[in-house]
Amino acid sequence: MKFVTIICALFITTVTIAQSESLFKEANQAYANENYEEAISKYQSILKDGYESTSVYYNLGNSHYKLNNVGPSVYYFEKALKLDPNDADVTNNLAYARQMTIDAIDEVPKTGVSKIVNSVIATLSVNGWAWLAVIASISFVVLILLYYFSRASLKKRLFFIGGSLAFLIAICAVVFAYQQQSVLEQKSFGIIFPEEVVVRSEPNSRSEQLFLLHEGTKAKILEDFDSWRKIELADGKQGWLLKTELKAL
Repeated sequence: MKFVTIICALFITTVTIAQSESLFKEANQAYANENYEEAISKYQSILKDGYESTSVYYNLGNSHYKLNNVGPSVYYFEKALKLDPNDADVTNNLAYARQMTIDAIDEVPKTGVSKIVNSVIATLSVNGWAWLAVIASISFVVLILLYYFSRASLKKRLFFIGGSLAFLIAICAVVFAYQQQSVLEQKSFGIIFPEEVVVRSEPNSRSEQLFLLHEGTKAKILEDFDSWRKIELADGKQGWLLKTELKAL
């Protein structure tokens, strides 16, 4: 029975992937024909089937960008970047989409050391650092074996130095992968979808109005309370808005 269940599951998965690929081609053709609404509908159908990829989110972002839908455009480019942080096309188009937003929010400057460390950690994804750790670990084992069996003093010295570097890289890669994962888990962001929303001092509609935010602005989610959500902007400002006004990434 288990074998039959596995076969059925594989068959269903294969069919779903084939359907998604066919729908993806149709969506791309609709985009090429400038039928952006149709393209969006087909890309959304792919996501509803449980299939997501950088390409789907990227093309959704492009489709919304063509229709001047600021919030959705920024949102889907951000979703694509979350899957592939090093994709240059996604990064560039996200920058263009952000230029359409109204709110100009200056990020709180980071200290020199913190900025350098964060920059290094951000160069690879969690999986990227994990693979580097695996490759460095294998290299370490190979170099130590070569060191052990080598008789020439110069080669032993070189293998020892190489093994030490590989070990150091493996340790750093594991630490950076852990840090990257912690950042992803701790930082939950969202994108403003309505044209304009009111951010208040407390989670109720009678509290003080602190400031206004507009479509496409990105905010960090701090906590949820009933139908409200506390956010923080890049410049450190905090406040409450309705959950329906911010779509979580």
